Amino acid sequence: MNPTVQKTLSPQRTASKEARQTQLIKATIRSIAKHGLSDTTMAKVAKEAGLSQGIINLHFQSKDRLLVETLRFVADEYKRAWQQALENSGKSSAEKLTAVIEADFGKVVCDRNKLAVWFAFWGESKSRPTYRKICTALDEEYDEMLTRLCADLIREGGYSGIDSEPIATALSAMGEGLWLDLLVAPESMDREAAKATCMAYLAAVFPNHFGTSSR
Repeated sequence: MNPTVQKTLSPQRTASKEARQTQLIKATIRSIAKHGLSDTTMAKVAKEAGLSQGIINLHFQSKDRLLVETLRFVADEYKRAWQQALENSGKSSAEKLTAVIEADFGKVVCDRNKLAVWFAFWGESKSRPTYRKICTALDEEYDEMLTRLCADLIREGGYSGIDSEPIATALSAMGEGLWLDLLVAPESMDREAAKATCMAYLAAVFPNHFGTSSR
């Protein structure tokens, strides 16, 4: 190709397939946060992305596929966040669980647009098998990780009379409830307060690891 011609190609023409799809998915996230799932249309996503509707059709073929890929995008991003948190944390189970809490309420995960997307898809998952499959697989893997860490803490701390599964379930449910507070009541809940709430719960359950005497 003539170098002069190559330099004059528009960004719309030169963006890679992966970059373009990511751009469209991020535009879909913003649209869902503004309009909800049912009122998000290909035209609104195109306007949000500053691209033609034909570009969306080229990459995703239909609104249903675009929405599924958007859910997969946020699910994969969340999974990477807590997996990387575990990899980069200290070796102890307490350090790992603390790192997971930090990731759950980090800037990447607690973006208000993404929180709106999560709750929109969760609300539709009962009647949409594809959404339910993606959400359930992610939830199960996350809950298994929490249960394993809690079991390790119970064993390491010699705690008696408690079971890892309900503790992990409560922690997971608490996190989702705090996400909802962050979405609908940001004036009364922020990320630091949400983290502190989870850590207070852990201190009550595992005082040898998270209580004041452990510091």
